[in-house]
Amino acid sequence: MCFARVVTAAIGLCVTGYALAQESAISRGEYLIHAGGCIDCHTDEHDDAIRLAGGRALKSPFGTFYSPNITPDVETGIGAWSDEDFLNAFWEGVNPAGENYYPTFPYPSFTGIQREDLLAMKAYLFSIEPVRQAAPEHKLPWFLSTRRAVGVWKRRYFEAARFSPLADRSDQWNRGAYLVRHLGHCGECHTPRNRLGAIRKDRELAGNPNTPDGEVIPNVTPHRIDGIGNWTADDIEYFLDIGMFPDGDFVGSTMSAVVENNTSKLTRDDRLAIATYLKSVPPQPLAD
Repeated sequence: MCFARVVTAAIGLCVTGYALAQESAISRGEYLIHAGGCIDCHTDEHDDAIRLAGGRALKSPFGTFYSPNITPDVETGIGAWSDEDFLNAFWEGVNPAGENYYPTFPYPSFTGIQREDLLAMKAYLFSIEPVRQAAPEHKLPWFLSTRRAVGVWKRRYFEAARFSPLADRSDQWNRGAYLVRHLGHCGECHTPRNRLGAIRKDRELAGNPNTPDGEVIPNVTPHRIDGIGNWTADDIEYFLDIGMFPDGDFVGSTMSAVVENNTSKLTRDDRLAIATYLKSVPPQPLAD
């Protein structure tokens, strides 16, 4: 009997330990989902839209894409995905059937996210209520109606690689680089693209004045005229927290949603890490 009680207690401790670890992963995953900007892209814009159930229209020079449902619904969401399916989506830009994703899903940036972060994100997504809601079909020109063209694009412009910290940089800089370049994928909006839609790496974060809806995405390099070179690290952190510019005005347009659902949810340390990285990139004039 004593042995049985010991075994039962040990099993109980194991179960409790697993539950606590899972709860920790879910909590961490929720933080990372906010840091990754998933809520804005995967939630439709109408007032009664269900969070993360997809359907948001993403306009581009190549047509209109609709974000997918990433709740754990088995048929219309990601409920049937394995860990490897989830990792391959972010790291390789392919769905569970091995088909290429269009790069409106920013896997060229997400490929750098670490395994433990992705699995925590998956743990959170699988903890929320499944929603049965299929995304609309993309509205694309004929030459993009199949995904073969994406394979050609990927061979030319996509390189799968995890983020590797630089030994000669501080921990704060490396954290900021990870958040800006990969998890937060800031360059997907704030860096101009070539005519085939690939990010111009030589103009990192120099802004994008040629968006389909006519919105000018600002330069966030430390250029003193066109960028944020006159901002202090505290100015940047405060802006990411409440959306206020150094002159007291408040941000509008799509960035207001980014502040509300993404950067304001970060810790102050993470926002300062972002500021450290932004102030370190080469200053560039606004992209044309």
